Amino acid sequence: MDTQEKSLYSSLLIVVIVVGIILLYFIITIIRYQRRSLVLHKEKIRAEIDTLENERKRIASDLHDELGPLLSAVKLQINNLNSQDSEDKVLIEKSSRHIDTIIKRLREISNNLMPNTLVRKGLIKAIEEFVQSNTDTYKLSVKLIIDAEFDLDLNKEINIYRIVQEIVHNTVKHAEASMLAIRISRENNLFVLTTTDNGMGFDFFARTKEQSGLGLRNLQSRAEIMGGEISCMSEKGKGTSYILEIPVSN
Repeated sequence: MDTQEKSLYSSLLIVVIVVGIILLYFIITIIRYQRRSLVLHKEKIRAEIDTLENERKRIASDLHDELGPLLSAVKLQINNLNSQDSEDKVLIEKSSRHIDTIIKRLREISNNLMPNTLVRKGLIKAIEEFVQSNTDTYKLSVKLIIDAEFDLDLNKEINIYRIVQEIVHNTVKHAEASMLAIRISRENNLFVLTTTDNGMGFDFFARTKEQSGLGLRNLQSRAEIMGGEISCMSEKGKGTSYILEIPVSN
């Protein structure tokens, strides 16, 4: 190899190295940008969900601590009315029953917004109570299977509870199912929630693109901020299954 060829080879080698360094720099920059975007996206979702949960907690507290006692006081005053007229007595009794119904409904709404059982006794007890309530209210047989116990922080428990709520409500509202099975288990270092119904099924990806798919997108967002994944398997006429997997420590 003569001097001219060596010089050309050296020049080409320098060009290749420079181009490689530039490409490597751009690749690293893109990866860093994507990571920052992902972190910011998660932080935004987490902030939105935290704001939503705080607002739910505030409304639940207002319903339970303010409106509940106020209605009870109104009921007491109505029952203390002394009337000899038979029509008035019937009206008082009917009004008292209506107030009882309103108080009961307020408690149900308050509990749905922020279940006291979830805060006091944990996720499993809260899900059991929610399942029992919906079994009594709707024509849906819900079977709950607990194969493992977990020690999770309250934020994760709230998000998992909301996911169960959304799946049950979707099943009642859209699936036309008569049976829903919910299973909580452990696979290595994963918390696994599996649900299966015998309903009509739907196109998951098409539904998430629609306005009516907001609840499904919320499922994905809650799973994402917990560092987990949720998948859906559904076919028309063959029911729907969800699998939620969340990393947990030993």
